[in-house]
Amino acid sequence: MIVTLIIVCEVGFWVLLAAGLGARYLLKMPRLGAALLLCEPLLEVVLLIATAVDLKNGAQPSWTHGLAALYIGYTVGHGHRTVRWLDGHAAHRLGGAPPPSPPPRYGMARAAHEGKVWLGTLIGAAVATGLLLLAIWYVGDASRSGSLEGWIGQAWKVTIIHGLIALSYLVWPRRDPGKGTEDREPVRVERR
Repeated sequence: MIVTLIIVCEVGFWVLLAAGLGARYLLKMPRLGAALLLCEPLLEVVLLIATAVDLKNGAQPSWTHGLAALYIGYTVGHGHRTVRWLDGHAAHRLGGAPPPSPPPRYGMARAAHEGKVWLGTLIGAAVATGLLLLAIWYVGDASRSGSLEGWIGQAWKVTIIHGLIALSYLVWPRRDPGKGTEDREPVRVERR
C-alpha cells in the first residue's frame, strides 16, 4: 500500500506541477497556478499520515516505510528548487520571458552551485532521519524497527557521496576552456 501511495504522490506532484504551470502561463491565471503549486506539499502530508496509520495498525516496519521517509525528505530538500527551475523554463517557453540562466559551468561559481544542491540533499537526509527516528519511537519495539534504522544509514551514505562530489568542484574547479588562452600574452621567441 505504501509503495502505491509513493507512486501516486510522485505522479500527483508532476500533475499538480503541470496544472499549476499551465494555469499560470497558458490560461493566464497566476493565482490559480500558485494555488495548485501550493497544493503539492499536501501530497507529502497525505503520505506521512498514511505511513503513520499503517504503522499504528500494526504493520511490520519495512523498506516501504523507509522509502516513504526518504521520499518526503527528498521533496523537502529539493522540491522547491525543482519547481523554481521548471517555472523558469515554463515562463520562457509559454509566457514569453527570457530564457532562464543555466547553472554556472566553471570555477568557483560552479562549486557554489554544487554546494547549494548538496545542501538540499543534506536537508533531505536530516528530514528523513527525523521522520525515521519518529517512526522508530512510534513503533516502540527495537526488534521490529531494524529496517527503519538501516534507512538512516542509507540516507547519510548518499549524502556523504553527494557531498564528496560537490566538494570535488571546490578542490578541482573546472576551468573555462575559452578563457584559458585569451588572458595569456603570446610567448616571444628571440632568435640569435
